[in-house]
Amino acid sequence: MTKKTKNILLLAGFLLVLVLCYQLSFSKTLDIKKEYHSLKAQEALFENTPKQVSLLKQKQKYYDSLLTKYQLNGSSVQNNLLKTINTFADNTNLKVVHFLEPHIINKNDLRINTYQFTLEGDYNHIIKLIHKLEQQTKFGEITNLHFEKKKNFRTGRYYLQAHILLKSFG
Repeated sequence: MTKKTKNILLLAGFLLVLVLCYQLSFSKTLDIKKEYHSLKAQEALFENTPKQVSLLKQKQKYYDSLLTKYQLNGSSVQNNLLKTINTFADNTNLKVVHFLEPHIINKNDLRINTYQFTLEGDYNHIIKLIHKLEQQTKFGEITNLHFEKKKNFRTGRYYLQAHILLKSFG
């Protein structure tokens, strides 16, 4: 055998031993190392679990307090909105002319309800109701407010109507 053949056989033998070593021990070691890192990541998640549970309980208490503060007890938002409008209208001599069914849009896993109602009465009282709906009760935001002066031809008197669109998320 020549030196060149010996070197080729030596190199082929070395590569064969390297492949066998990888198959028999290195691959198992690398698999165990990957499993070790994934278990460490899971352990880190489980260490934070009690802290996360307490944070979630605090958030739940906060949201429950918001619901009671803004009078959103178990019934629907539509019923609470109508109740608030009627209570305010009874106290301020406003008249609820129309209260239509909400228009519902589902967009990007978000439900948007648009409530349309019409009020009749004094300008200042309507503005106070709008302010109460947006700032004190948090039912949503007023997206459109349209005032219209109309005439009652039987009596010859003018009156003011407000068409309101209120957008609510959830």
